[in-house]
Amino acid sequence: MSDSVKQFSFGGVSTQGSSDSKKVDGESVERVKVLIIGSGPAGYTAGIYASRADLKPVLYTGMEMGGQLTTTTEVENFPGYPDGIDGPSMMEDLKKQAERFGTDIRFGIVKSAELSTEKGGIHKIEVDGGKIIEAETVIISTGASAKYLGLESETRLRGYGISACATCDGFFYKGKDVAVVGGGDTAAEEATYLSKLCNKVTLVVRRDELRASKVMQARVLNTENIEVKWDSQIEEFLGENGVDGIRLVKKSGEKEDVKLDGVFIAIGHKPNSDFVKGQVDMDETGFINTTDGTKTNVPGVFAAGDVQDSKYRQGITAAGTGAMAAIDAEHYLASLED
Repeated sequence: MSDSVKQFSFGGVSTQGSSDSKKVDGESVERVKVLIIGSGPAGYTAGIYASRADLKPVLYTGMEMGGQLTTTTEVENFPGYPDGIDGPSMMEDLKKQAERFGTDIRFGIVKSAELSTEKGGIHKIEVDGGKIIEAETVIISTGASAKYLGLESETRLRGYGISACATCDGFFYKGKDVAVVGGGDTAAEEATYLSKLCNKVTLVVRRDELRASKVMQARVLNTENIEVKWDSQIEEFLGENGVDGIRLVKKSGEKEDVKLDGVFIAIGHKPNSDFVKGQVDMDETGFINTTDGTKTNVPGVFAAGDVQDSKYRQGITAAGTGAMAAIDAEHYLASLED
């Protein structure tokens, strides 16, 4: 082992890195060139590109290693897998590829961040356990979490007929009956998209009107195989090993069972950006604002994937921005040397 490579232990797993470690006021402090926070397609791809640029990145996975795709039973629209692949296996492939080039992948959760506002400043990131990472650049790829209804039956059947992405999973319900939950633009878009694939789409709307734009409302209401259930909420998802129906409860208290094959929850996503709130520019819902690629308003801090993408939210687009973030970080570091 060369002098530039040192051993670190985190979460009971020994990992390799090329950063410097020290103790300050009793806390473990480590200096790195590139710190990647998050382990979905964006994070792992950033690791691949940063490693190939010899930036020796350190990546912390967060609690959900692999991100949202690990909750998807099958992925058929990611290039390179002609026969499809299940989400966890695909993310394991990306992880292995990042490790192959030297990304130091560690299980851990970022607790807080103290970001420098000066170009060339050092960003201090606290990881659980009290460890401090001093990073010259930070790539935030923490993703976004789909909002769910919070029902026990929903938790039990998630991934087995319950999805939060029609463009990801809609193909599996071709010619079948499905439901979409929500009344905003996202729900209207997903219902319209699914109406072209499915036999029938039931749109479950909590109120007596849609919140979607007038254009999207017209599309929904003028689509023959979309039926809107007004003033309704899902009380229970029906089925043992997979969804075979939903139980609706109306505002009047009347209940109705609807037989179907799948349900798409479209009540929004929450970006996982709270740990940098107040330091990085965001929109009103918490998605990080980026310009000129993946640059945030903070020098040396970049954002990739669903944490900054409220529109596309696809694995392939997340991977693309991960590559962009690593290249942007490389150019930033080179500018400091100049």
